[in-house]
Amino acid sequence: MTPTLTALLCLGLSVGVRTQVQAGTLPKPTIWAEPGSVIPWNVPVTIWCQGTLGAQDFRLDKEGSQSPWDTQPPLESGDKATFSISYMTEHNTGRYRCYYLSPTGWSQRSDPLELVVVTSEKTLRGPRLRLCPQEGGLLPGACPSHSPALGEEYDRFIVTKEGEDKPSGALDAQPQPSGQTQALFPVGPVPPSPRWTFRCYGCYRSKPQVWSAPSDPLELLVSGVSGKPSLLTPQGPVVALGQNLTLQCRSDVGYERYALFKEGEQDLLQRPGRQPQAGLSQADFPRGLVIRSDGGRYRCYGGHNLSSEWSAPSDPLDILVAGWLRDTPSLSVQPGPTVASGENVTLLCQSSTWRHTFLLSKEGAAHPPLRLRSKFQGGQYRAEFSLSPVTAAHGGTYRCYSSLSTSPYLLSQPSDPLELLVSGGPENQLLPPVESGPQTGLKSYLNVLIGVSAAFIVLLLLLLFLLIRCRHSRRRKSGAADPEPKNRGLQSSFSPAADAQDQNLCEEKRRVALGADAAVNNTQPAEGVQLDHQSGEPPAEPSVYATTRIH
Repeated sequence: MTPTLTALLCLGLSVGVRTQVQAGTLPKPTIWAEPGSVIPWNVPVTIWCQGTLGAQDFRLDKEGSQSPWDTQPPLESGDKATFSISYMTEHNTGRYRCYYLSPTGWSQRSDPLELVVVTSEKTLRGPRLRLCPQEGGLLPGACPSHSPALGEEYDRFIVTKEGEDKPSGALDAQPQPSGQTQALFPVGPVPPSPRWTFRCYGCYRSKPQVWSAPSDPLELLVSGVSGKPSLLTPQGPVVALGQNLTLQCRSDVGYERYALFKEGEQDLLQRPGRQPQAGLSQADFPRGLVIRSDGGRYRCYGGHNLSSEWSAPSDPLDILVAGWLRDTPSLSVQPGPTVASGENVTLLCQSSTWRHTFLLSKEGAAHPPLRLRSKFQGGQYRAEFSLSPVTAAHGGTYRCYSSLSTSPYLLSQPSDPLELLVSGGPENQLLPPVESGPQTGLKSYLNVLIGVSAAFIVLLLLLLFLLIRCRHSRRRKSGAADPEPKNRGLQSSFSPAADAQDQNLCEEKRRVALGADAAVNNTQPAEGVQLDHQSGEPPAEPSVYATTRIH
């Protein structure tokens, strides 16, 4: 009896092993939890497992448990089952997998489902989530924790995004000099959808599935939906300590509100838009008297009142604060301050004090100053800014500054201004050259005289033609009494009425010609028009010159 029983037990074990081996032929089921995988304390949870039609049984395993955590029959649909957790606690956290039995054997195991419980604020206080600047956009950043009840700092931080089942990321906390811990979570690439809501949690390594209370929600309005505005300052990118500073964000899109963001600060400063002119909206952001902290990189955004979306960010604007460092560099130019277009020019900025960078600024320029690393040469720290070849556009007033790598937005005192004069370039020929002097007056007078002479000749020819026409008409009239019959047909074609009509026409044309001639002779020079008479004889008809200029 005993050997037979042993054989049957071995056979049963063998069949069981074979069944598990054959499980790979069935697709793995899908597992999910409602209301989600991150559950507040004491909230009920339902775990769903969906397989194929005809499933006979569903099982749920919990990682670390030797036996199935639960077994359930399929629902009426025949392809899924549910597993219930009455109250979510620390005991129910962990990773779960499900599988099902069909007439052909057991299926594969599902992907893992990790259940996390979120404690209350009284148990583990929530960390703080803030924004950190990043080139090209905004990031949910440092997540420093508050001191929990036990006086310890969290070992790990987790960031979740609203609408997603899985966390967006989890990172080990990094200790900070302040005694807090933090983690930096980059987000990207950014999709066109404009709105994200984030929360972050803290936990300990010993209990990674027991999270603290959530941080306050952080709504990230992703930019890029509409056109970017422009950010500028009337004072220019380089401002002095104590100077008034105003940043202006403007656009032709017609935004109704604007937001200003400074790298290193957490908040967006918002202002309503106004319309300084048709087709342009703008918001002013006065910063008051410039202090050290005003130096930095700024961007602005535009938006509409009926939408929570922001536009694409403006191009960055660097505000540089001059006068923070006490040294004053010197600025010189080679070969000299007055050069011809096309020459090679070098502006030399130097200082006896070590500085990491030199900056060259042009007065009135909208572009940021040029930057060069300093070099030690001839007992001076220096940087050579090459303008080769120069054009008329390079002309202007220059100043140079120095800065340190640790505070690139804080500059030294400005150098003495250096004015660069450039002559002879093509930029000087943007408009036709305007000559002056005796030659100019003579040339203008000759041109006018030629035009007037041509017009006068045309008038004389017209008058001569009219006189000939009238004389010819009179001859034909006098020949009307000729007794020769050969001219009778011709005579019959000229009646007294026709002759009178011809005479009236001649007189009318003569009056028109004489009136035009009188108009030429009676025209006076326009006010402010002067002719150069240094050619010797005064112009014969100065009034004609004035008339030609007007017409």
